[in-house]
Amino acid sequence: MNKLMIIDDEKNIRVGLKTMIEREYPGVYEIVTAGNGAEGLELFRQEPADIIITDIRMPVMDGMALLAQLSAETGSGEGPAVVILSGYDDFEYAKSAIRHRVRDYLLKPIRRDELFGILERIAQERREQEVSAKRLTQEAEGVRRELRISRLRTLLLQEEVLPERDLLEELRGWTVPFTVGVMNVYYSDGTRMRPEEVLGLAERLTGPLDQRFMEVLTDWEGKLVLIGSSRQAFLELAGQAEARNHEGLLIGISRECLEPVSLRSCYKESCRALHYLFLHPQVNLLDYGDVAEGRRSFAFPEEELRKLLNMLGTDREKEMKSLLGEIFQTEHLKQLDLSYLEAVGRGINERVLDEVFRVHGEASVEVLKLYRTVGNMYNYRYFHDYYRALEQLLISVNDYILGVRSAHTEHTAMKEALAYIEAYYSRPLNMAMVSNHVSLNYSYFSEAFKAYTGESFVPYLKKVRIRHAKRLLVDSRCKLAGVSEAVGFENSKQFTRVFKELEGISPGEYRVKMLLEK
Repeated sequence: MNKLMIIDDEKNIRVGLKTMIEREYPGVYEIVTAGNGAEGLELFRQEPADIIITDIRMPVMDGMALLAQLSAETGSGEGPAVVILSGYDDFEYAKSAIRHRVRDYLLKPIRRDELFGILERIAQERREQEVSAKRLTQEAEGVRRELRISRLRTLLLQEEVLPERDLLEELRGWTVPFTVGVMNVYYSDGTRMRPEEVLGLAERLTGPLDQRFMEVLTDWEGKLVLIGSSRQAFLELAGQAEARNHEGLLIGISRECLEPVSLRSCYKESCRALHYLFLHPQVNLLDYGDVAEGRRSFAFPEEELRKLLNMLGTDREKEMKSLLGEIFQTEHLKQLDLSYLEAVGRGINERVLDEVFRVHGEASVEVLKLYRTVGNMYNYRYFHDYYRALEQLLISVNDYILGVRSAHTEHTAMKEALAYIEAYYSRPLNMAMVSNHVSLNYSYFSEAFKAYTGESFVPYLKKVRIRHAKRLLVDSRCKLAGVSEAVGFENSKQFTRVFKELEGISPGEYRVKMLLEK
């Protein structure tokens, strides 16, 4: 309820104003009255009023003296809203009142509509001030929250960074021991949900997270980081996800942390536990304490990776898949140290796939796109998803190498075929003879020859023979029949027809033309 003070040396005015206001605004204002400025000032000091309606001319202390004293005591802070009540429209009073932040004026005799209008304006201004103050408070709180989150995120990210003093003081307010958890949510295609969506899903499952956890933030990779006073809140969250069939929600939690300064090491434990869920398709929460010890590891498979590289391009898909299983030790998968799998994944990228593309050049866009995804096993929700994608990539790379080698072999064969034609064009020559020479199937040779030269075998052979015939027509005195026989045509008639077909003139006309030009 707003507190309103009426100060006037005339009792009738005080009572009349009080009655009008209470009748128009029942239950809105708590109204007190005073007979002069000194009495009003004493009441204000005991319990400040939100609104003061004061007369100007009063005994003991007049309105201007009261305003000056109120200004001195409230300073530049938010003082009461003052309305001057006077029977004199005196400019000097107005100038003095402006200095003391007077809101409005009421001239005697008082009109109800003017009084109520002033009270409505003051109430509206106060509402707007409250909204603005609340917004500023929320914005300031948001800035403080973002700064705190940024500091915590930096603390999680960087090695050997001690918390700043003020942050450390806040962390000391945490309940200990505490547990750190990180959470990811994957869609069915293996892509990850955005951080804000993860937060929304978690709150739909268990309610507002800030009521269940001491701290909620996202790390630099977009994982949701939850810091709780016990493991129970994490277990309940995982249980709700399982009950509602949110299979893509995965949570890794640390062992109990005994002091806030160990936050980073606890965070790293929770991230590692989350990574180990990669090996457990039927589990959505894993405690680092359950995977920290007793994991199996093996020597890095140098020789096996070399064999895998050699197999690519030999079309040995079955043997290659079997070798891949040996490399990853899939029979010991659930007991494996994750570091071993990570090292093997890097080895396949660097010693097999990178080497393939270095030797044979870049593959198709589809193969390269899959290669970029398979390059990080944690682009997949579970290991078997990664493993299947890697198998598919190796098969695609195998086909790519076969294609490159086939194209190289074909290129070599075509060069040899053209050289054979150049050497034996003068003989009775056909496509079967040339395809046999380069040891290629007749039909395949026909398609490959056309793809390589841009034309079929017979037109190509005709052009070779006519090219040599043109040289003989200019450089020798052979008769046309002799030239025809020398370049491999069956008779002069066929020679003349083909020559005219390609050159537009007969062999004899061509010889005369060239001799004249010479």
